[in-house]
Amino acid sequence: MPIMDHPDKLQTKLYLIPVGLTAENGCDWIGAHGRATISVLRRFVVENPKSARQFLKTLGMPLQELEFEVLDEHSKPQDLDRLAGWLESGGDVGLLSEAGCPAIADPGALLARRAHRLGIQVIPLIGPCSIVLALMASGLNGQQFAFNGYLPQSSAQRVASIRDLEERSRKLDQTQIFIEAPYRNDALFSAITTACKPETSLSLATDLTSPMEEIRTKSIHQWRQDPPPQLHKRPTVFLLLADRPQSANRRSRAANAQ
Repeated sequence: MPIMDHPDKLQTKLYLIPVGLTAENGCDWIGAHGRATISVLRRFVVENPKSARQFLKTLGMPLQELEFEVLDEHSKPQDLDRLAGWLESGGDVGLLSEAGCPAIADPGALLARRAHRLGIQVIPLIGPCSIVLALMASGLNGQQFAFNGYLPQSSAQRVASIRDLEERSRKLDQTQIFIEAPYRNDALFSAITTACKPETSLSLATDLTSPMEEIRTKSIHQWRQDPPPQLHKRPTVFLLLADRPQSANRRSRAANAQ
């Protein structure tokens, strides 16, 4: 339903509040405007109340005055209906992800969509997003890219998905981005280096914004020649580009023209 049909509800706002990607820098990135905005909020929708309280405590928030509702991967449609009613009941609300930007590879997108339908203003605050940071640093095509979330867990389906993404990348000259549960990273890396062609580029962005951060881009051939990276239980973003010489030249000319 268009926002204009709910002029009375424009007074309520849903703020999307990014959380740091690591425990070391949970709120270091928040500027004066963000801190001032968050400081007046008393209602929050969160993935995990415990970690949300820890984050808000570092900002000096009065925890005893705050209300929390949960929206996570286990939430059901009726839970979202209840949250929508809570959102409408008055007072601005903050939406917190576990890490990074809410609503990006995150269940908070459902609440943001519902807010738009209700005519509630949705306001994103500035903060870290691992997907964007990884793409920025990869050196791969930042003009054409797609985020694909998680790949299938079944070995056969995962390999088929990787080959499909590689072909799509080659056809569209498009960087393909995906993630995995950290404890399955090694298996995914092995599947990629086995399934992809030697000339395809693979970038790994690991432990972003932490002291252990590593961002490396190599061809599949190079990855096969070098010792395998240590990815187990380390948050990693995978980026794949089946580059074509003419496409690389086109991007180079476009960059030089800027």
